[in-house]
Amino acid sequence: MTNPIMPADFGFNFDNSYLALPATFYQKQAPSPVQEPAMLVFNQALANELGLNAATLASQGAAYLAGNKLFAGSEPIAQAYAGHQFGHFNRLGDGRAILLGEHLTPNQQRLDIQLKGAGRTGYSRSGDGRAALGPMLREYLISEAMHALGVPSTRSLCVTTSGEAVYREEALPGAILCRVAASHLRVGTFQYAAAEQNHALLIALADYTIDRHFPDLRAQAQPYLALLESVIDRQAQLLAQWMQLGFIHGVMNTDNMSICGETIDYGPCAFLNRYHAEAVFSSIDKNGRYAYGNQPQMALWNLVRLAETLLALIDTNQEKAIELAHASLENFNALYANYWLSGMRKKLGLFNAEDDDQALADSLLQLMQTHQADYTHAFRALCHGAFKPSALYKAPEFRNWMGLWHARLSRQSQSGEESMQLMQSVNPTVIPRNHFVEDALQQAVYANDLSAFQALLAAISQPYIASDLNDPYQQAPKAGFDDAYKTFCGT
Repeated sequence: MTNPIMPADFGFNFDNSYLALPATFYQKQAPSPVQEPAMLVFNQALANELGLNAATLASQGAAYLAGNKLFAGSEPIAQAYAGHQFGHFNRLGDGRAILLGEHLTPNQQRLDIQLKGAGRTGYSRSGDGRAALGPMLREYLISEAMHALGVPSTRSLCVTTSGEAVYREEALPGAILCRVAASHLRVGTFQYAAAEQNHALLIALADYTIDRHFPDLRAQAQPYLALLESVIDRQAQLLAQWMQLGFIHGVMNTDNMSICGETIDYGPCAFLNRYHAEAVFSSIDKNGRYAYGNQPQMALWNLVRLAETLLALIDTNQEKAIELAHASLENFNALYANYWLSGMRKKLGLFNAEDDDQALADSLLQLMQTHQADYTHAFRALCHGAFKPSALYKAPEFRNWMGLWHARLSRQSQSGEESMQLMQSVNPTVIPRNHFVEDALQQAVYANDLSAFQALLAAISQPYIASDLNDPYQQAPKAGFDDAYKTFCGT
């Protein structure tokens, strides 16, 4: 008697709490099958972290991770949400993404497993629901880089190819990204609930959010105000981390702001080469709304939109609710400033605090902007004092700044070696520089060659380590590259 063929055990443990919310928040939707699903890039380290059977998933999981088959326990849905897109309100939803379910890891961490590019949904409008290979590889690369840099972020489990073309400006190979997130609850999810003008829906969403992400708030006298304050705090931390690394999100619409404080959606994102507060690379950000230096205030703008949705829950008296929410929102700038300065002290090797530290950091950034210094290079050079000849290094005012900095370092008990170690732990040697990202994606898409992608991925996976692996990826682009460089949303 032959043994029956058993389905592969991939290790997923689905427990889909989102389905307990009113059906207004989602539509049941299975992924659309593709012609030839094939595994292209697989994140074995993440699979292991999730408690999955990595080898089985990598070898036998392509059809499941492209949407042709469903994992046991999966109950696929497309989520509804709204959003202010470049300041204009729209009702939206997952137009090309399908949530397979919530995986419970062995340590009981609850994580969304989502397929991006999995086909049309009820929210697709005129879209085809598909994704091109380049943008999916970009999200995989940048999200994993952000994780390695220590920034809260969605993760990428794999990219599968579809064997089909998608049509944008040209025919491109299609692909599906498997995204892992603490959740896909967004500011836009709350905007969607508020737009329904149904108080019960808003309460259900807020209670679910607290239970999932902020369970300690349940004991608060005003849990919904505490929810707003917790989101404000997490966003202040996140934005400070972005700014300290020179990251530009590029499309900070309210539907791209995660309630739990993760970076989500890596469309027209980029990293600074030359430091400039007004840097914009996104092709769709025509007026610089989401320029590098504008990001903290745009985060606050988004948080105001969140506060508007919660007013009826914060207090039945609208004037009192507005007063309470306003007071909480007023804390954002101070929170952000504290997180930013704390991070900058580390970047400068400072263990204690002095009143003039803000001015010391600000003056360095102004010198970088004036002399068009490379942001990552400049901070890393401070770690070991080896500045290459540059306009910044030659400037007398920079030499003056160095004197002030060395004097500042001397006024703390830690040794110079301890300061350098601190700096090396927060100033990366390598980031996913735009010219290397574009080269890797071009080779993958047009030459079917993943070697540049894999090499860059390996380098950015250890961003704080000075090694031969990272050396080639420390090079700044050729002069003029940034002036013409544009990133695209990829939809």
